[in-house]
Amino acid sequence: MKKLLILGATGGTGRNVFAKAAAKGYEVTALTRHPDNLPLGIVGARVLTGNVLDGEAVMRAMEGQDAVVSSLGVGNSLKSGGLIEKSVPIVLRAMERAGTKRLVFTSAYGVGETYRDVPMIPRLMIAVLLRDLYADKKAGEDILTQSPLDWTLVYPSTLSNKPAAGRYRVGERLSMSGLPTIARADVADFLVTQIEDRRFVRRGVLISS
Repeated sequence: MKKLLILGATGGTGRNVFAKAAAKGYEVTALTRHPDNLPLGIVGARVLTGNVLDGEAVMRAMEGQDAVVSSLGVGNSLKSGGLIEKSVPIVLRAMERAGTKRLVFTSAYGVGETYRDVPMIPRLMIAVLLRDLYADKKAGEDILTQSPLDWTLVYPSTLSNKPAAGRYRVGERLSMSGLPTIARADVADFLVTQIEDRRFVRRGVLISS
């Protein structure tokens, strides 16, 4: 797989995915409303201006792609606007029409069954502050997991902007306590490895430091 479409490429994690994938030799395409926010100096990258909620824009970006990595999100907002629930069907339809099979989709620990592994303090934050964001992610994932595509759902613990540690834990279940975190750069590294790694196809996987 050489041609890669990145959604959410201007977010904190997406920028790392964009740079990491290009460095590993992928022919990277980013679909974004804010192309000026992408990292500079990425040789050979293709940037398309468009909205992930615009089906025609997503279809144009999807043509010829081998895989998709999504790190879609609403930044620091506590209101989802239904972004994930609205965008997932659009992305899936475009993938099916284009014949693109592989989808690596970033979520957050605490969504769906991963809630069982979340420590107490983050659980309270999810219940009080992040309820709308998590409900939106869960609604989108309920649609995604019905797809016949080769998807993988990645559930990072709380994201930080620290430099990559170069090591992290992954698994369908993880033992966590306190306030577990993971550097965005390490999440990006794992997301890129999953493009061709088959271990977690049609499964969810937690990642934390």
